[in-house]
Amino acid sequence: MQAIAEDRIRLTGEKKFCDEITALSGQPVISCYQCGECTAGCPVAFTADIMPNQVTRMVQVGLEEPVLRSRMIWLCVGCETCTTRCPRGIELAKVMDALRETAVARKIKPSEPSISTFHKTFLDSVERMGRVHEITMLAEYKLRSGKLFSDLLLGARMFLKGKLALIPEFLKGRSDIKKIFNKTFGK
Repeated sequence: MQAIAEDRIRLTGEKKFCDEITALSGQPVISCYQCGECTAGCPVAFTADIMPNQVTRMVQVGLEEPVLRSRMIWLCVGCETCTTRCPRGIELAKVMDALRETAVARKIKPSEPSISTFHKTFLDSVERMGRVHEITMLAEYKLRSGKLFSDLLLGARMFLKGKLALIPEFLKGRSDIKKIFNKTFGK
């Protein structure tokens, strides 16, 4: 009898988490049938701890803690290759956004702290300039993360090849972008 009650509690929790992520992302997560097309096309799957289709499955069965602590939800670059490949039309990048939002709201830190530092630095750069200025953002990220000398030679090579602009480019309509940030983050 107790096992049945525990199953009901567990199932309630599963449905609750899946419903929460479905509502937040606007995506029918439950309709995924694990074909794996999203994983086959994901350009960052080779560095992830769990694959994109496994993220979906973990949401379906209510494995909140492990999925919210996973590296995959932070590594997703939102390229939407998974979306173009999904036979069910699920926009997995939106699901990843919802999972990141949920992790931040619950104060769950990613297993790799530099990932959230990078995200914060990226958003700060967009908020200030309307777009990312790579050199400024990288310098700020290195100071925040304490990884001052990692990728130093790579950065120098990119600069010498003209891939990194020295002077930032400010966009028109930065005040509109600032309003979006104020509305989103309640500033």
